[in-house]
Amino acid sequence: MVRAVAGNRDGQIESVTWNPTTGCDRVSPGCDHCYALTFARRLQAMGNPRYRNDGDPRTSGEGFALTLHPDVLDKPLHWRRPRLVFVGSMSDLFHPRIPESFLAEVIGVMARAEQHVFYALTKRPARAVHVLGRLAPRPLPHVWWGTTVEDADHVGRADLLRATPAAKRFLSLQPLLGPVPDLDVTGLDWVYVGGESGPGARPMEADWVRDVRDRCVAAGVPFLFTQWGGRTRNAGGRELDGRTWDQMPPLPPVLRTGAALRPRVEP
Repeated sequence: MVRAVAGNRDGQIESVTWNPTTGCDRVSPGCDHCYALTFARRLQAMGNPRYRNDGDPRTSGEGFALTLHPDVLDKPLHWRRPRLVFVGSMSDLFHPRIPESFLAEVIGVMARAEQHVFYALTKRPARAVHVLGRLAPRPLPHVWWGTTVEDADHVGRADLLRATPAAKRFLSLQPLLGPVPDLDVTGLDWVYVGGESGPGARPMEADWVRDVRDRCVAAGVPFLFTQWGGRTRNAGGRELDGRTWDQMPPLPPVLRTGAALRPRVEP
């Protein structure tokens, strides 16, 4: 899971999350301190009915069993004003137990709600390649697909992302847990990097970030640095070498802003 890159400074972007599924299972070290799992546990304790199902404690946890929510499928169709929509902030759309028929419905809603820009992130790009190749071989121009790379062992996910039919492809290196000397950013439309936050956050070294930034600059790929992380999200700030990095792909005029993409979470 990845924390939504959240909040805008000038109010020009209206950004939200849309969760037609909730819950997930760990697949790699980047999942070890999953913010969504912690959030799901709290929501279950508060009595939120969408988080009543417990996942396998070996890979998931309280309130975090994979659950489909067909009742919210049409939610984006009722938003009249254009929005940036983070899809699946509390799940992974390409979890192997999400039926392809349900994914077809999700993509169908995206296709109809063309006033919005949708973006979704997965740690399972191999399934994304195959599913999107069947369900959406012609990329929807207002839908961005991304994957997460947290360390050198998972840079191959970027290659799978390049093989995914997508109008825009983005890469999340948050949390960045080690150097990624073999990462290839060519053919990508956006890369963002951030450190881990919360109790037990694993530290991120500046040279790891600089290396990714320099690759992006050389390749002409927009680069966003979200946070150093630490005990809290804002503990270390978000400056890198004395400045902030807020680059992102061009947005439609109705959504355009110079601010970093930071949607609020709506579970």
